[in-house]
Amino acid sequence: MRVLGINALFHDPSAALVLDGRVVAAAEEERFSRRKHGKRPVPFSAWELPELSARWCLEHTGLDPSDLDAVAYSYDPGLALPADRVGLDDPFDHLRQEYARRSPEFLAEALPGLDPAKVRFVPHHIAHAASAGQASPHPDCAVLVFDGRGECGSHLAGRYANRELTVLGAQSLPHSMGLFYEELTQHLGFLRSSDEFKVMALASYGRPHFLDRLREYVTLDGEGGFRTRPVPWASLVPPRPSGSAWTQAHADIAASAQACLEEVLLGLARWLHDRTGEAVLTLAGGVALNCVANTRLHRDGPFERIWVQPAAGDAGTALGAALHVAQQKEAVEAMPTAALGRGWSDAELRAWLERAAVPYEEPDDIAETVAEELARDGIVAWFQGRSEYGPRALGHRSLLAHPGRAGNLERLNAVKGREEFRPVAPMVLAERAAELFDGPLPSPYMLFVHDVADGWRKRIPAVVHVDGTARVQTVDKVDEPLVARMLEGFERRTGLPVVVNTSLNTAGRPMVDDPRDALECFGSAPVDLLALGPFAIRRRRVFA
Repeated sequence: MRVLGINALFHDPSAALVLDGRVVAAAEEERFSRRKHGKRPVPFSAWELPELSARWCLEHTGLDPSDLDAVAYSYDPGLALPADRVGLDDPFDHLRQEYARRSPEFLAEALPGLDPAKVRFVPHHIAHAASAGQASPHPDCAVLVFDGRGECGSHLAGRYANRELTVLGAQSLPHSMGLFYEELTQHLGFLRSSDEFKVMALASYGRPHFLDRLREYVTLDGEGGFRTRPVPWASLVPPRPSGSAWTQAHADIAASAQACLEEVLLGLARWLHDRTGEAVLTLAGGVALNCVANTRLHRDGPFERIWVQPAAGDAGTALGAALHVAQQKEAVEAMPTAALGRGWSDAELRAWLERAAVPYEEPDDIAETVAEELARDGIVAWFQGRSEYGPRALGHRSLLAHPGRAGNLERLNAVKGREEFRPVAPMVLAERAAELFDGPLPSPYMLFVHDVADGWRKRIPAVVHVDGTARVQTVDKVDEPLVARMLEGFERRTGLPVVVNTSLNTAGRPMVDDPRDALECFGSAPVDLLALGPFAIRRRRVFA
């Protein structure tokens, strides 16, 4: 069965393709259009479709739209109610629903040859759930979905048995922990439905002094749900104008909201475990990208293991919708990797370099060349293989640096144009990780935080956050042999088994995806070396 998944209605539009039960391609529209998050999540943009990523998924597999058995759209307008009836202040939401209802026509126009009758509506949180429970390596598991909103809800709890879902609980709107966190994001001067991760980072600088006040507005109901009331944020701390300096009060309210979110997640996870007895919990929804909360669930929750969809936000619903529709006809397999986007052959990369007329080298082993540059404290743009699905750079579209230089955090944030309080992450071989980091291991998708061992904090200061933690990515030698060789080469030269890894982009721009993006980023940011496949492009030669 050939199923194309589409996420389009809110934000992070994306497409994914499942063939004969296997995930073969998935990508976000932003990587093609170069618009961060693809579009803003407003009703007036709901008609925009992930045309570029959808076409690429088909081209990648040699399919025509007429070859598809189904298109799975990750929202069901038939389940939606008017915004005012679910307690939301969104006077133009009716436009969003109209665009969703007409999406089969829009898709048929965007993908000539597609029969609009093949479009299947998949409830938003069912799509999220499938992106976790069906895509994970655990066919039997519990599943929690948390985000801002779907058709009429903000949360789903359920159980997968042999990849078949039973829904056990859900939370109706307007109660939403995702919207709770989004509102604080906006109050703190960040971009709503985009910069929530900045609130999580800022929380590490504060103390939860306002937690008792927030508990007045957010409560568990004891029956697998919760209640939220509008929080008068301005009565707690003044709003922060965008671009202005943050204060300790701003950090404290961020820490309080983070703690409140964690309490709700823990309560719901315990409720779900009581009803399922499952050992594994899978997570999806935008809230599942909160790696601090994920770690709290792992540490204090009842489940033995937690698996988080690497594209846990709305982008992942394209994959989940496709898996959900495919699974109704055939067995589906776990996603094999997060590297599901575009890739280029060595010959194609060489052609890009020749066309750009930049001097380049072809060393015997690019991994050793990069390890040497990093050991000299150079910053490396690393472009290898297929691009990652989801917001994390996982060793395919990364900026790399020396972790032993404390100043490299400030240096990288300056290169990327980011806020000074945001951390960068360590990349480490899976078999070495437990020596340095305490937390959920392995951690291939960088979706948990780990305590850095006392003996290592001074040795790798660039990757240690203010609270003594690090958001670790573990590297498996079998899955990522090139990255593993680079790490081994760096350790031979420095004695450090860790390399700094952050996304290959600058502030406000999507992650680099194709060779042109890589060359443009290299040309505009003070990066010392670009490793483009097997080729090395050195700044001192290009800009001599």
